[in-house]
Amino acid sequence: MTAQTVHIIGAGLAGCEAAWYLANRGVRVRLYEQKPQKKSPAHHADTFAELVCSNSLKAKRINSAGGLLKAEMRLWSSLCLQAADTCQVPAGGALAVERTAFSAYITEKILGHPAIEMVYGEQTEIPADGAPVIVATGPLTSGALYDAIRQRCGDYLSFYDAAAPIVTAESVDAAFSFAQSRYADDEGDYVNCPLDKQQYEAFYQALVTAQAAPLHNFDRPVVYEGCMPIEIMARRGADTIRFGPMKPVGLRDPRTGKRPWAVLQLRRENEAGSLYNLVGFQTNLKFGEQKRVFSMIPALKNAEFVRYGVMHRNTFIDSPRVLSGSLQLRDGTPVWFAGQITGVEGYMESAASGIAVGVAVFRALHGLPAPKFPRETMLGALLGYISDPSVKDFQPMGANFGILPALDVKIRNKQERYMALAQRALKQMEHTKQSSDRV
Repeated sequence: MTAQTVHIIGAGLAGCEAAWYLANRGVRVRLYEQKPQKKSPAHHADTFAELVCSNSLKAKRINSAGGLLKAEMRLWSSLCLQAADTCQVPAGGALAVERTAFSAYITEKILGHPAIEMVYGEQTEIPADGAPVIVATGPLTSGALYDAIRQRCGDYLSFYDAAAPIVTAESVDAAFSFAQSRYADDEGDYVNCPLDKQQYEAFYQALVTAQAAPLHNFDRPVVYEGCMPIEIMARRGADTIRFGPMKPVGLRDPRTGKRPWAVLQLRRENEAGSLYNLVGFQTNLKFGEQKRVFSMIPALKNAEFVRYGVMHRNTFIDSPRVLSGSLQLRDGTPVWFAGQITGVEGYMESAASGIAVGVAVFRALHGLPAPKFPRETMLGALLGYISDPSVKDFQPMGANFGILPALDVKIRNKQERYMALAQRALKQMEHTKQSSDRV
């Protein structure tokens, strides 16, 4: 079976990770990508693994859920993390990247691999030549391929996802902003845009009464909590965003020597530091309304918006009903799914699922059973959750310590507990990787 070519549909984060894993082990890969001929509403670049929302890949420290997942991925020689390490920009304790360089790095590696054959153009069906197929078409799958997948998997669920605006650094008013990371005394990686109580209340009223852009071709507005538009969050109460994305804790305005009433944080978007994105300000407001309302923040009164926030549909299958723990169709046909279409939520979660499916397909090619990523690992816990048939009201799941089994001993301090969970996970993942390498 090893002589077969593996079909991978979609050159996003998950598809590229799966292709990279298999190709580096001598497996021939045919990677299908509809760009540049056709792009989804959220995509703009012609390159692979495009980051369409934030440029942050979450925390670096291993005693955070995102940091632990990335540490596990490094054990499997993740292509996305190779790119991130090469293209990172300062972001405090987070791993953030210059997204254009990140995507270009991955594209170059994929195109340069002799075992990977690219097929460009919109794919309208799932190949049925008996060879393994990995469907990694992402959360915006549409058209004939959408229908083909639906025939295999049944009804879809959908939710809305939103992206934050980006402004030029030089248009941010330095007289009304300051650089500082939370709980740090010196200059940090974030630009903070403070508001006093009166400024915040005026901004809040404008935000909750601003006009939203119309949404087309969506069945129902089910909003995913992890990427909620700022205006929808604000309507939950006057202090909701002040205790959320605009929280001032850990920050001190050098102009006043006091903590601001509320703060918008800006994070560097590119290595040159010429662009910044509005942290936590995913939005579906009309472009003119974004300019009007967000410019009420004193530091952004003359802001130049190079990209306004947009909202788009995310689609995912009912994985607990149709996928096994290795993300293969439960009916046993050689079709696997990877990425956000499975219901993992987040850049690294999507990429990690691509690695997991790559391992599963490689073992299948050698007549071996599917890999068992331990539930004590972050990747194993994610795979276990999205394939657990006892999960009834299935919604996207990102990395978090709540899905890991408890420790044998109780540790009251949260950070110490998380570190113990991380150490246990990495030990088990190292053992899983060693076992896999013996194939």
